[in-house]
Amino acid sequence: MISIVIPIHNEEPSILPLYDRLTAVLERLQRPYEILFVDDASTDRSFDLLANLVETDGRLKVIRLRRNFGQTPALQAGFDEAQGEIIISMDGDLQHDPEDIPSLLEKVEQGWDIASGWRKNRIDNAITRKIPSRIANWLMAKASGIELHDFGTTFKAYRSEILKDINLYGELHRFIPALAKLYGARVIEVPIKNTPRAAGDSHYGLSRTFRVLYDILTIKFLLTYFTRPMHFFGTLGLAGTILGGLIMAYLFVYKITGHDIVVEHGPLMMAGALLLLAGIMMFSTGILGEMLMRTYFESQGRRIYAVREVRTRKETQAPEAAR
Repeated sequence: MISIVIPIHNEEPSILPLYDRLTAVLERLQRPYEILFVDDASTDRSFDLLANLVETDGRLKVIRLRRNFGQTPALQAGFDEAQGEIIISMDGDLQHDPEDIPSLLEKVEQGWDIASGWRKNRIDNAITRKIPSRIANWLMAKASGIELHDFGTTFKAYRSEILKDINLYGELHRFIPALAKLYGARVIEVPIKNTPRAAGDSHYGLSRTFRVLYDILTIKFLLTYFTRPMHFFGTLGLAGTILGGLIMAYLFVYKITGHDIVVEHGPLMMAGALLLLAGIMMFSTGILGEMLMRTYFESQGRRIYAVREVRTRKETQAPEAAR
C-alpha cells in the first residue's frame, strides 16, 4: 500500500485542486493507497474543507495538531500514522506535481530505499531562493556525504522501515536521506517538476538560510560522532589541555627562575589557563556525551545497527508418510 503524507498550514485555496489531482493519479496506479493530511493548526478553512472530504472518502485521513508545531513535527505525525509499505511526502501548495509520483515509486520498486525529488529547473527568485538554496545544498552534500542536488524539497518516497529508524525533531526533515544513510539506506535522486505556487504566500524566506546552516552543523555532528561523542570533544579537549599545559609549564619554569610572569606575560598566562580549563571542560563534555548515548540506546532498547535482510538456506522437509 502507498501512503501519501501532506503537511499543510493555511493552504485553503490549494486543498481541493490538490485532492482531485492526487486521487486521479493514485486511481490510475490501481493499487491500495491512503492520503494523510496533517493540519498544522491552520487559521483559515483548511481543516473544514478536509473534514468535509473525509466524509466522502474512506481512504483519506486528516490529522489536526493542537498548535502550529512546524513542518518537521507535522511530517513525523503523518509518518507515525501511515500504514503503507511505501510512504510519499509532499507539500500541500501545488508546487509538487502529483504526476511525478509514479517516477518516485518506480525507483523504490527497483530496490532503492529513498527516492528524493530534485527540482532540476527551479522557478524561484534567484536572489532569495535559488542562490541560497544552491549554497545550502552544496554544504549539506559535503556534510552528509550524499551527493544530492536538492535536500530542501519535501517530495520524497520512502520504504516505511527506513522511517522507523529515524526520529525527527527541530527542522531536520530535509536531512532524512542523510539520517537514513546512518542506517545504510540507499538513496537516489529523481528529477521532478517545480511549478509556480498556485495561491497564497510562501512560508519560507531568506532568513531560513541561517537556520539551515545550524542544521548542517547538527547533522554533521550526528553523522560523524553520534555514537562516539568523545572522539569529537576529546580531540578538542586534548588539544586545549596540551597547549594550555605547555604554556603553564613554560610560565612556571619562567617564574622559578626569578621573573615576574604577571607583568611580563600576563595575557599569555590568562590564555594558558583558559586553554587548560577549556580542555578539561571538553573532556568532561565528552564523558557526559558518552554516558548520554549509552543511556539513549540502552533505555530505549535501540540498536546501533540496522539489518537490511536475513537469508538462510531453506531446509528440505521430508513429505509426510502416506497413511
